[in-house]
Amino acid sequence: MYGLVDATSFYASAEKVFDPSIRNRPVVVLTNNDGCICAACPIAKRLGIPKFTPYFQIKDLLHKHGVVIRSSNYELYADLSERMMTVISRFCDNQHIYSIDESFLYFNNFHKTITHWYDYGHQIRKAIWKETRLPVGVGFGTTATLAKAANHAAKKLSGFDGVAVIDTKSSASAVLQRMNTADVWGIGNRITKRLALQNIHTALDLAKQNPKDIRQQFSVVTERTVNELNGISCLSWGDVKEPKKEIFSTRSFGQRISTYSVLNTALASHAGIVAKKLRQQSSQVKKLMVFAASSPHDNDYYKQAVVYPFAIPTDNTSQLAQAVSLVLPQIYQSGVNFYRCGVGAIELTSNTFQQGDLFDIDNNNPALMECFDNINKRYGAGSINIASAGQTQKWNMKRHFLSPQFTTNWQHIPKISC
Repeated sequence: MYGLVDATSFYASAEKVFDPSIRNRPVVVLTNNDGCICAACPIAKRLGIPKFTPYFQIKDLLHKHGVVIRSSNYELYADLSERMMTVISRFCDNQHIYSIDESFLYFNNFHKTITHWYDYGHQIRKAIWKETRLPVGVGFGTTATLAKAANHAAKKLSGFDGVAVIDTKSSASAVLQRMNTADVWGIGNRITKRLALQNIHTALDLAKQNPKDIRQQFSVVTERTVNELNGISCLSWGDVKEPKKEIFSTRSFGQRISTYSVLNTALASHAGIVAKKLRQQSSQVKKLMVFAASSPHDNDYYKQAVVYPFAIPTDNTSQLAQAVSLVLPQIYQSGVNFYRCGVGAIELTSNTFQQGDLFDIDNNNPALMECFDNINKRYGAGSINIASAGQTQKWNMKRHFLSPQFTTNWQHIPKISC
């Protein structure tokens, strides 16, 4: 049996955890630089507030309904996500964290002690709520795709109360006939449109198709989806989420920058983020792309990108920052007001298999990087950093509605007066 636990409107729900005064109010969270709405709690959704709408276009509507506005508090979200995943791990043999608010569960030996999956789902929900105050939906299915479908039903279909179980053909049909093909995990908009031309509109319609015919018309991935909808497990954890083949860190600035040193600081900071993500998935970079650009709305639009090849693949933060410094003279241009910059690892290799170089010294120093990550994990992101990334970052994104970082900043620890 598979399971999927998914937080409800995670960003918006996370904002309510340490602020009980807004738990019964509509809350929306904005994207980088307070640009668009990226998350809305269920109360806000009932007001008809659409996601990904620019904030300035809907500002008056939000004010009219008394909506609480928050900037993206990534530090808080990451910490609450880790806490939620830790609670979930106690309820299964094998856990696969799919995203910041989603986790797949696989039950091998646990299922022998579980007599009622519906009740077990509510045990998971109650434990997560008690320890993190995050609302979640729980879905169980005989395959990973059916678990995803059950989770969709638990959160979005009427007649369910946060938990759904698909363990028989009848329970599968009851859910799949109420789901559009676009709601099926792995079926994108392009495939949905092609399926509609063949009068395939629901998930149940898709499940009834001949897998071999689907493979010929679409792909082996879509064929697997059809099999999974029929209870035939085809996906392993590696199929669910493979290591990224490219890793980027990019962001527009809160204010334009035009000086060489500040641009170097911004790019070095992005290099640090990329290096951290490389280490998290046990990868190293062979080629690093560094770029910076002005706004496309400027009269004289400027963009420059340079690819730096490493003699020996690396995940060392200082090595990536050094590469940034080496290519920056080719990117920077005096008089340009830079609006955006970024760093991307565009050719990756696994840490498992490495080919050394006879003439170049390997300066990766994995022990140092492990210490570096452990300090930031224990004392909060940014507690230790490379010097070139700077201590004060005036170029940071706008976050005018930022809530306190209750769990990662000593200055923001909640205070209780009694």
